[in-house]
Amino acid sequence: MTRICNISYIRLARLQALLMSMVGLVCGLLYAFGGAVYDLVSTGSWNAGTALAFLALLGMPLAFAVVGGILGFVQAMLFNLIAPRFGGVEVELTP
Repeated sequence: MTRICNISYIRLARLQALLMSMVGLVCGLLYAFGGAVYDLVSTGSWNAGTALAFLALLGMPLAFAVVGGILGFVQAMLFNLIAPRFGGVEVELTP
């Protein structure tokens, strides 16, 4: 068993930003296309709100990535402060 007691701040922040941007893309797709379908069903046409909803395809991944990066940095910082006191995390590595 190998013990992890330290995590790089920047590497975890980048990983979290990447993962959260993917989640943001999925949420943006659901929001944009869900809004378009709702507008089409309720009013029978698309309007400016529908066009703005498609900006979620850009805005949500960006916002999620920023928040994910910040949270990843904070998580690494907290892990590095707490893990040495409690023995870290044990993982089994295979060659």
